[in-house]
Amino acid sequence: MRFTRYVAIGDSSTEGLEDPGPNGRHRGWADRLALHVAQAQGAPLLYANLAIRGRKTREIRDEQLEPALAMRPDLASVFAGTNDIIRSAYDAQQVLDDLRTMHGALRDIGATVVTITMPDLSEVTPFASRARPRLLAFNESVRALCGETGSLLLDVARHPVACDPRLWHEDRLHANDEGHRRIAAGLAGVLGLPGFDDTWAAPLPPREVTGAWERARREAYWMTQYLMPWLLRRLTGRSSGDGVVPKRPSLQPIGP
Repeated sequence: MRFTRYVAIGDSSTEGLEDPGPNGRHRGWADRLALHVAQAQGAPLLYANLAIRGRKTREIRDEQLEPALAMRPDLASVFAGTNDIIRSAYDAQQVLDDLRTMHGALRDIGATVVTITMPDLSEVTPFASRARPRLLAFNESVRALCGETGSLLLDVARHPVACDPRLWHEDRLHANDEGHRRIAAGLAGVLGLPGFDDTWAAPLPPREVTGAWERARREAYWMTQYLMPWLLRRLTGRSSGDGVVPKRPSLQPIGP
């Protein structure tokens, strides 16, 4: 199958945070996937990325779905729910309804839709362990939704390497450049692009043992640099996405 128009909607993961590109802007797995598609087809692909950091599923549905549909994509990615799961007030049914609306609307216009499950980040940071039951249930809902709508799924959560801290930025919430690279390669495999298979999930070499002092230093750094600012935004009703606009709001050619 050939694709001509790819539109990505979602939050900071799709926006590409913590994967710096050659031009100094965020790249991310969606940009990388667009380039993989263009290279596989040997022709430029029209690509738009409407994702904005900090957005929850209802905001993504309300702000990004209609513009995405107006572009009539034949390929779309939908990844949302992280910012809902980590909030204290979490409505699992609303999140699923929002995802079903987005997947269904894009599938109804004939788009091939791809998505991913969320890895269990309790292995990356103990802070995430409180949200683990929500995350596991969310992933089961996404698997069922893909079966219902025909969307294609990269089941990242089923691969142990996805929880390797070396694939995650020091903020412990976003994939780093290698993490984004692997997600894009996995999605390319799901789409059946030549040269891509399940090697994206190959384990990394064994980790070096970290001493107690170094672990304590890293925990203190993470709490002051990332956890506390995040909690402060929650207390003041602010979002990391305030004032941020989509990095690629219209279809523009990319690659090969």
